[in-house]
Amino acid sequence: MFGRRPDGRRVKGIDPVMQITPYVMPMRCDAQVFLKHRIDMDRLSRYIRRQKAEKGEQLTYMQIIVAAYVRAVSAHPEVNRFIMNKQLFARNNCSAAFTILKDPSDADKGEAVVKIKFDLSDTVYDVRDRMAAAVAAARGETGEAGFTEKLLRFLFAVPGLATVVVGLVRFLDRYGLAPGVLMDELPFYVGMYITNTASIGLHDVNHHLYNWGNVGLFFGMGTTEKVAEVESDRVRMKRYLPVGITADERVCSGAHYARFFNDMRRCLDHPELLELPPETLRFDGDLTYHEPKVEKK
Repeated sequence: MFGRRPDGRRVKGIDPVMQITPYVMPMRCDAQVFLKHRIDMDRLSRYIRRQKAEKGEQLTYMQIIVAAYVRAVSAHPEVNRFIMNKQLFARNNCSAAFTILKDPSDADKGEAVVKIKFDLSDTVYDVRDRMAAAVAAARGETGEAGFTEKLLRFLFAVPGLATVVVGLVRFLDRYGLAPGVLMDELPFYVGMYITNTASIGLHDVNHHLYNWGNVGLFFGMGTTEKVAEVESDRVRMKRYLPVGITADERVCSGAHYARFFNDMRRCLDHPELLELPPETLRFDGDLTYHEPKVEKK
């Protein structure tokens, strides 16, 4: 309310064309734009093997993709904005969420949702540590259920309570009055949601954006693609990791999106760039934020 929310601040002085788009497309599902990208899997695989052999560092494809997202946000904060109640807000964090199996070897044990906040100065190792810690907590390796799981158990313990609470939260959220603790914990309030459908044997998907919350980008990693390509007059098979991307076009201009995705692509083609913090950081106006590093045990 009054231009401020627990998760962001109203953006003023924007272009009138951008300002009118939420009125033309009031819901997030109205404004979905679908993109496809193929990551050079051979190059990433060599990098991951080299990291393990030379530095003893364990990295995954998803961790590198998320690290590339964080690095691109550090240069293009406009992509990290969101629309709520037809108004444009700058997000006061850099965050991502994803769904995991509680037990990778037994799908019947259910799923858990992981949400993580990053610092714009994070390296690929910082991103990995934050993701690993969050996954361990979500899988109960710390001995305690996560906030989301506890909340859901409580809501479904009383018949009809979930309907009432969800309706109330959505109403309060519309006017910036929803409790900040919910926005900090629930996965619907992040800049990026990523899913690894390859882990369950599915192709890459262009997942829908949730109308509840303010997720602006959804990444879907798919199963490996093998493509025959000609290099130096010889045909060879190359492996690619396909990623389906869904974006809310109301958040920023196409030019901003283009520069953002070009930076992500450059980091995925040259992941060694992610080993050091960025030389400069760009925040959205004077809206700065930082997250402490994960303490290693």
